[in-house]
Amino acid sequence: MSAAAGTVPETKGSLVTYLFLDGAAQASAFYQKAFGAVEVARMPGETGRLLHCHLHINGHSLMLSDAAPEHGHPFVPPAGFTLTLIVDDIEMWWTRAVDAGATVVLPYAKQFWGDVYGQVRDPSGILWSMNQPAKN
Repeated sequence: MSAAAGTVPETKGSLVTYLFLDGAAQASAFYQKAFGAVEVARMPGETGRLLHCHLHINGHSLMLSDAAPEHGHPFVPPAGFTLTLIVDDIEMWWTRAVDAGATVVLPYAKQFWGDVYGQVRDPSGILWSMNQPAKN
């Protein structure tokens, strides 16, 4: 899906993650299947790379594009961060992500702080955690 010419989709959330990936179009397709993402804007480039993609996931924006070393954004394998989804039904989110091809890193379970938490890795190498807050 592409935003209509001259329109800018709503940016959701106050802190937006922007990922430079090797295979941004494939990542968008995966996020749609695994996390129920909705692609609200896409800007393809002339060289076949994806210049910009804007997704909405669970009420927040995630933006991504293919790496562009000639513009100061080389591809660097992901490390040292986790994207965390706060969810109400971790079993549903987890099953959908794993069925879509996410690799289990830490199976979800009730943790010492009371929440149910687990981690998966997506095909792009991004580590995602899912956290279902404890019911008070």
